[in-house]
Amino acid sequence: MKFFEAVANVFRIPDLRKRVFFTLMLLAVYRLGGHIPTPGIDIHRWQDFFSRNQGTIFGFFDLFAGGNIRRLTIFALGIMPYITASIILQLLTVVIPTLEKLQKEGELGRRKITQWTRYLTVILALMQSFGIATGLQAMQGNIVLNPGVGFVLMTIISLTTGTAFIMWLGEQISDRGIGNGMSLIIFAGIVVGLPNAIQNIYTNVFVTKEWGFITLAMILVMMIAVVAFIVLVERGERRIPVQYAKRVVGRRVMGGQSTHMPLKVNAGGVIPVIFASSILAFPQTLSQLPFVQSSKYLSGMLQSIRHGEPLYVVLFVVGIVFFCFFYVSIIFNPNEAADNMRKYGGFIPGIRPGRNTAEYMNAILTKITVVGGIYLSILCLIPDIMISGIHLQHLALVGNWIDQYFPRFILDGLNVQFYFGGTSLLIVVGVAMDTVNQIEAQLIMRHYEGFTPRAGRIRGRRPSF
Repeated sequence: MKFFEAVANVFRIPDLRKRVFFTLMLLAVYRLGGHIPTPGIDIHRWQDFFSRNQGTIFGFFDLFAGGNIRRLTIFALGIMPYITASIILQLLTVVIPTLEKLQKEGELGRRKITQWTRYLTVILALMQSFGIATGLQAMQGNIVLNPGVGFVLMTIISLTTGTAFIMWLGEQISDRGIGNGMSLIIFAGIVVGLPNAIQNIYTNVFVTKEWGFITLAMILVMMIAVVAFIVLVERGERRIPVQYAKRVVGRRVMGGQSTHMPLKVNAGGVIPVIFASSILAFPQTLSQLPFVQSSKYLSGMLQSIRHGEPLYVVLFVVGIVFFCFFYVSIIFNPNEAADNMRKYGGFIPGIRPGRNTAEYMNAILTKITVVGGIYLSILCLIPDIMISGIHLQHLALVGNWIDQYFPRFILDGLNVQFYFGGTSLLIVVGVAMDTVNQIEAQLIMRHYEGFTPRAGRIRGRRPSF
């Protein structure tokens, strides 16, 4: 009842109600544009090609494009150029002093970095759309109806404009909607496949009867367990106690309070998974090239890191853990945090300020980053094993024994054609939690109860519509 009352409060507040409807309207515009095909393409031949290459980088990017690559619409590039541009600028902040200064200048610096992110997004979109246009013309199967310079220019204009428009939609949702615009666009693209997933489950259970009710129950239990696991870890944090000494500033006594510095268990979010997945998906894209297929050595090597193979799993886990450390080292600097703490008279009880504090925070950050990397690896591997299994029977020496005694659902999976992927689940649950927290903050700011018990401490009057 408390949850439904909080939902009703959202629509009782005029400003918050306008923000919610504005967000839904722009998401509807995004979904509408996702059905406008790119000019000059034989869409049926393209979909045949895409269905044969779902395990490559095309399928990975299609996840973030909301199925627009599968349909090759004007939104085919999706929000990936913007994400790539944001990551590039974050990486450059470490090595370029100008960007580091802008990042510390507050709102003015943030606006400048956002402006540069837009420019870089358009440049990346131009490059990617040119690559797509030339690649489509070079493909066999007559996917392009009228090849030539006109087709290349039209494709560049269509895809780049589509990316710029999606970027504008995301910024409008962040400024005038309920916030988190770019993430909500990715969220909408993933969730839109939910009806097809439910239909697929219904077909397998009641029509073709490939699955029994035990299999269905196991799938549902696993889904609930994975979602609960995501919620538990995403809300988890390591709180470092910080004590501030009292200082006399004029006639006022400043400081003297105890607080804490929260360090999230999964500080990198979904970024390490994106990096590791995109790198491992790239070799599968190369395996489609003719010169690779003609080479037994190259084709055999790429087959060994195909999705579901043991070597793929090992490289995937190593890549996730590596990029967790890499990304966390960029967004959090223990030395800088220790210096700022010392400047304002803060210290960690039992730890000397300065270098010892930085080493203490770095040790804690290392431990929770390892836990975060293992969490992301488990989150991504369990759904993947359920979908396609892990081909342990391909291991040398013990492969025949494993093939004989191990359960088939572990080796071959359940062939669940559902959005079970760890990346998609992490995005959906993470964005949903962030959106609920933002709406909850708006409710509490206006003296209304939030969605969760810990948030509903202030109760205000209830105006009517």
